[in-house]
Amino acid sequence: MFDNVDWVELSGSLLLFILVFCMSATVDIKSMKKQLDNRRAICTGIVLQFALLPFLGFLVVNLLQLDHAMGITLLVVTSSPGGSYSNWWCSLFNADMALSVTMTAISTLLSIVALPVNLLLYANHSYDDDVIASLDWVALFSALVIVISAISLGLFTSAKFDSPGFNKLSNKIGNLAGLGLILFSASISSADEDNQLWDHPWTFYVSVATPCVLGVVLANILASFANLSKPERVTVAVECCYQNVGIATSVALTMFKGDELSEAMGVPLFYGICEAVVLGIYCLIAWKLNWTKAPSTDPLCRVITDNYQEFGTDISQLDEAGAEMTFEKESLQKMETATEIDEGEGFT
Repeated sequence: MFDNVDWVELSGSLLLFILVFCMSATVDIKSMKKQLDNRRAICTGIVLQFALLPFLGFLVVNLLQLDHAMGITLLVVTSSPGGSYSNWWCSLFNADMALSVTMTAISTLLSIVALPVNLLLYANHSYDDDVIASLDWVALFSALVIVISAISLGLFTSAKFDSPGFNKLSNKIGNLAGLGLILFSASISSADEDNQLWDHPWTFYVSVATPCVLGVVLANILASFANLSKPERVTVAVECCYQNVGIATSVALTMFKGDELSEAMGVPLFYGICEAVVLGIYCLIAWKLNWTKAPSTDPLCRVITDNYQEFGTDISQLDEAGAEMTFEKESLQKMETATEIDEGEGFT
């Protein structure tokens, strides 16, 4: 009965479902509904996720002439927004958390159409027709079905329970599932002794890391032009480069075999390492520049453990207000001094 079951593929799909379900179940539905009116930030994030990063992936694939196993998987990675751990980074360093959760949900739903469209568009301009014909669209849509069903069920469960305790429990289970998926990907990628993760040519590491690094830089520039608040800029930058590598992992498991599988599995695994390192450094810098809701003067241990989301006004706005108050106070003091001088001259 179970002779024809691919347990490796099934295990990867199960871990992906648990991760996305649990992270979706941590969402506060009321906060998510409020953020739907924040059209400028959401539209900026959508453009960054579905236009900028896939295009960066396309440029890298063509400039470095990547083979089809690595190139197709990288295109899937850069076309798969909705990484649930982006919420964790925004929560940890106190960016706009409600916006992060809303963008994750919206981008994952839009991926149903945008992911295959981007993949078909850029793969068609990067590889021959025989490579395009060999694409396993069933595997791609199967991964999307898993993600969409997990998000839908997670949001429904969160609304049904409406309990902070349930949200925290879901977050913990999701973290374990995420760790399990990382270890699972690492074991598959390292299964071939001749194709270990750290034995690839330099083009592998440059090609996988480049979209992530450029994505953060360009996202900040474009978000600044869009006149988003500083915590919103941090959020859209994190959402832009943090991809759902679980989708690429699931697709690679079903599309490739042998050496190609080991090579393809290394792409989402190394991208996951890159985004963790890049975002960790970026969030620290953003916090020190007062771009988040946590004051840069607070100790780091307090910043990553306390919740600053309820303050409503980000620290940069408080700094601007403080500067205005200081200016007004200095102006008042000058006026009082001038009045005293005039009065003194009047008595002489």
